[in-house]
Amino acid sequence: MLEVCLLGTGGMMPLPRRRLTSLMTRYNGSSVLIDCGEGTQIAIKDKGWSFKPIDVICFTHYHADHISGLPGLLLTMGNAERSEPLTLIGPKGLERVVNALRVIAPELPFSINFIELSQETETIELNGYIICAYKVKHNVTCYGYSLEIPRAGKFQLEKAISQEIPKQYWNKLQKGEVITDGDTTYYPEMVMGKQRKGIKLSYCTDTRPTKSIVEHSYEADLFICEGMYGEKGKEEKAAEYKHMTFVEAANLASKAKVQEMWLTHFSPSLVRPEEFMDEVRAIFPRAKAGKDGKTIELAFAEDEE
Repeated sequence: MLEVCLLGTGGMMPLPRRRLTSLMTRYNGSSVLIDCGEGTQIAIKDKGWSFKPIDVICFTHYHADHISGLPGLLLTMGNAERSEPLTLIGPKGLERVVNALRVIAPELPFSINFIELSQETETIELNGYIICAYKVKHNVTCYGYSLEIPRAGKFQLEKAISQEIPKQYWNKLQKGEVITDGDTTYYPEMVMGKQRKGIKLSYCTDTRPTKSIVEHSYEADLFICEGMYGEKGKEEKAAEYKHMTFVEAANLASKAKVQEMWLTHFSPSLVRPEEFMDEVRAIFPRAKAGKDGKTIELAFAEDEE
């Protein structure tokens, strides 16, 4: 099961009841954060989730509303006596940007590993997550992210018995290990069924609609997408500043055949996003206006008999 929380849904500036952009996920004792706008640590505290298990922070880009909360969060994690290394992922220049921000957070009890993105698409496997970063279209280099939790096939007892595989190796083979016993080598596929459907979450913000978003969000269980503008007449402004309207996001969700879409990264002038959702749902019925603290648990699909 993957827990997903939209910590903040605001773009550009925080509002009294809307914090800046950030998403947090929890899976198997490990947490991932995508973006860290001002006040993100307060949003995590309000949610009642812990800072300490955050192992990975992904950044879409380096505008202030997506990264200005990082120094405070790092200090808070340090004060929580974290000692394990932290991995940061983001566009090229990440280490330079973070080190500049750390002028006000210089001493930390843990190390930071940097993964800088430079390709159109890059895939990183960490802590049970497959994180795929893909370029989108903003006025600075910007990436969207898909997070996948793969799921192995079922253990096939009959196969193990028929091939006379020693019982002491069954558990290791289920975990994906290759076992060598003398002249004989046992492979996981000898006892495992075909891979089952996992869990997929896709997240993008600060972008125009792109083919890459559709490709990397295809059949996602949850698609979280920027909806900077909901009002009619904002199309030219969205195009000029490289953002997206509600309707454009709905069209992406429809093309990508996702299970559900949440809109986020609202303009400060967009006070009540729900007022503009009828047109969105006419295009993609399973759309929801995001709000701070909105949470869902994404479970693995039930096995077919």
